[in-house]
Amino acid sequence: MEINKGLKDLRITHNLTQHEMAEKLMITRQAISRWENGETEPNIETLKLISKTFNISINTLLGSPRALICQVCGIPLEEDKYISKDENGHFNEDFCKWCFLEGVHQYNEDNFDELVDECVKNMLQINPAYQENQVRMMLKENLPKLKYWQRKSSPIE
Repeated sequence: MEINKGLKDLRITHNLTQHEMAEKLMITRQAISRWENGETEPNIETLKLISKTFNISINTLLGSPRALICQVCGIPLEEDKYISKDENGHFNEDFCKWCFLEGVHQYNEDNFDELVDECVKNMLQINPAYQENQVRMMLKENLPKLKYWQRKSSPIE
């Protein structure tokens, strides 16, 4: 999806006119019109404002160009409701809501097994068709490959 279509869909979903959306974002109606017509695109700061104002991740706003996964637990972040937010309420598309809570990481090397247990529970909640033993084995093999664990000084055993 092009960003112009995504922005227009967002406005229509919230039952806003271009003028009303512009007021919410403290910009001009003409800017909204230019975005929707594909003449210009919002800058990154405006995308952050739109994201926070309308409770939508920037990735979703841009038409989900990247397949997101939590860089701590590996859970797919296919829906905004699973994406974490920082202490300011902005989406943090690197982490899920279980691993990064209000700007604080919930897991480290000391509680890696606790993370695996929690991830198994969460993944089974999202998709009950998963087999618990397969999920556990996959997590123990793949979690150490994620960015969060790669930056740690010692590998997880």
